Amino acid sequence: MEEEKKTVAPKATATKKAAAPKEAAAKKTAAPKAKVKKDEVKETKVVKEAPKAAAPKAEAKAEAPKVEAPKAPKAEVKKEAPKAEPKVKVTNRLKVKYEQVVLPKLMAKYNFKSVMESPRLDKIVINVGVGDAIVNAKVLDDSVRELREIAGQQPVITKAKKSIANFKLREGQAIGCKVTLRGTRMYDFLDKLVSIALPRVRDFRGVSRNAFDGHGNYTLGVKEQLIFPEIDYDKVNKIRGMDIVIVTTARNDDQAFTLLSELGMPFRK
Repeated sequence: MEEEKKTVAPKATATKKAAAPKEAAAKKTAAPKAKVKKDEVKETKVVKEAPKAAAPKAEAKAEAPKVEAPKAPKAEVKKEAPKAEPKVKVTNRLKVKYEQVVLPKLMAKYNFKSVMESPRLDKIVINVGVGDAIVNAKVLDDSVRELREIAGQQPVITKAKKSIANFKLREGQAIGCKVTLRGTRMYDFLDKLVSIALPRVRDFRGVSRNAFDGHGNYTLGVKEQLIFPEIDYDKVNKIRGMDIVIVTTARNDDQAFTLLSELGMPFRK
């Protein structure tokens, strides 16, 4: 029995000695794992902090082109603007004739000291009366279209100021149209009237000299709208006349007569 106890004791010690190095090895292997985790945490912190420092640099680069971009188109627009101005200018031969030929003659004849004293054209008013519009309002559309083609400007519809029972006319009813021309369109229309329209009148011998109103304004009546080249004979439903009033800045009829005759108005001799 004693021999058996002696033999059993060393087995227990051997197992304890064998288990000790295994636990030590397990502890040694567990230690570096914890270190690796700490290192990973440190590395992650560094990675997170890096973009914070780089962010303001990216913003500074992005802001630079935003300030420079709007400056380029502004400079180009300013350079192109003066180049387009001379192309817009339109000259009329009748206006050039007034400035170069008629104006010096008027200043020499009436002894004007200033250019502003000499008479000049102010406006031209064209009026077309449409009495048929009382019965049929659609007739007025044809007159508006024809007057727009002649004058090159949209006419205004005229309405009655009084109610007249004999003519079955009510106040505010549309009975005609008119247009007022100024500037370049005024000179264009007068040039067309003098050089093209009036010579096409049948048996034309000139316009009357007695159509002045005493204040330098001249009134001319036309019986047909067909004398103007813009009107197509096949599209005309009815022949209508019109009144043409030439308003000037002349002080009397003598100055207005001299102005219009120099501009080419064919007065009757």
